[in-house]
Amino acid sequence: MKPFFLVGQGYDVHVFEPGDHVTLGGVRIPHTHGIRAHSDGDVLLHALCDALLGAAGLGDIGMHFPDTDPRWRGADSRVFLRHVRDLLDERSFAIVNVDTTVLAEAPKLGKHRESMRANIAADLGLPLERVNVKATTSEGVGFIGRREGLACLAIALIEQRS
Repeated sequence: MKPFFLVGQGYDVHVFEPGDHVTLGGVRIPHTHGIRAHSDGDVLLHALCDALLGAAGLGDIGMHFPDTDPRWRGADSRVFLRHVRDLLDERSFAIVNVDTTVLAEAPKLGKHRESMRANIAADLGLPLERVNVKATTSEGVGFIGRREGLACLAIALIEQRS
């Protein structure tokens, strides 16, 4: 049987609120603000979950982890990512690779990038070289440029196993 590949994309955004850290890629990063969210507000993992769910035709993160469900208040988004991986495994999908871009003026992510990649690779059961995490600013434009919040774009390639 010929390989059958599917692509999904994801996007997430959260606004800042008073706090002392943000969580990205499962890494707690000191910052001048926190994130307003029902869970831990990890935009990177939320966008990645949406990309994987979308590739498999399984809806979106809100369908699986609704913010109206008190079980998910303050939840670690790595739990979400591992659950999504399990959903794909159950349906005979293999994750080929993932690529993400965090959009933020601050905090700077360079020194945290490898830890984020390692968390994602571990949670998805992927070799590190199949996980990419990038960061960019919006050059002072829009809500990100005004330092009101942050966002993430993600794309995932999956393969249907026979």
